[in-house]
Amino acid sequence: MNGYRTWMFVPGSDEKKLQKAGSLSADVLIFDLEDAVSPNEKEMARSRVRKAIALHKQKVNFVRVNSCHSPYFYEDLTSMVTAGVSGIVLPKAETSEQILFLDRMISELEANRNMDTPDIKIVPLIESALGLHQAFEIASASPRVLRMAFGSVDFALDIQADLTKDGLELLYARSQIVIASKAARIEAPIDTVYVDIRDSEGFLKETTLIKQLGFQGKLVIHPDQIELVNQVFVPTQEEIEDAERLVKAFEHSLENGSGVLQLDGKMVDLPVVDRARRILRLAGVLSS
Repeated sequence: MNGYRTWMFVPGSDEKKLQKAGSLSADVLIFDLEDAVSPNEKEMARSRVRKAIALHKQKVNFVRVNSCHSPYFYEDLTSMVTAGVSGIVLPKAETSEQILFLDRMISELEANRNMDTPDIKIVPLIESALGLHQAFEIASASPRVLRMAFGSVDFALDIQADLTKDGLELLYARSQIVIASKAARIEAPIDTVYVDIRDSEGFLKETTLIKQLGFQGKLVIHPDQIELVNQVFVPTQEEIEDAERLVKAFEHSLENGSGVLQLDGKMVDLPVVDRARRILRLAGVLSS
């Protein structure tokens, strides 16, 4: 896992926020040309985002373009396939054909522009019943797709569900996206935004839940949410120490010819050890 936990949306038309984006501690910046930008500001936003990306080349920069069915999609894409862009977030992803079409467009633009490192990734944003139903096909459509993301607001609207604090109405969708990602052998997905920026307790509760479900990070819309996500996804010192002790005990057991052992009254076998090693990788203790 690459450690991309916090994915911060930056409105493409907001000059002040674009300027400050480089100082944010988010793992990924998503410059937004879709929902955060009104129709009469689209062209201006593209220009501002290009300048911001050039200014913040040290960051991992993604761009959320408008959907494939939008009249803004083509101009968004031709403007954003440029140096300093790590990937494209595709909203309302619903079919593998959309991903293949986007892949071909990116490849043609990269080739025509003689880009030194043609390696722009695609993050499909699952926001509808059809997108969820075809999540595996979407995840498998292109090598550019390393991970998917979930958009709960549009998804709930599409299935006519009411969004609640406990998120029960989203449990099935979240689990399906995690399973589809794993089945397609891509990275764990990124969870949806939490819109109530004043509710830190609710945000932490939801972030803890999505980590338990198998997500690797979360979309965020306010700088205060960044550290809260990190609190959940960064292993604690106690977790690190327990994982180190478990791995050492297991390796010692292997040296003595046994693949299982008991530690603190619990049976330890390879899947348990793999989880401990994952914790150590997240903490930077193990390199692979």
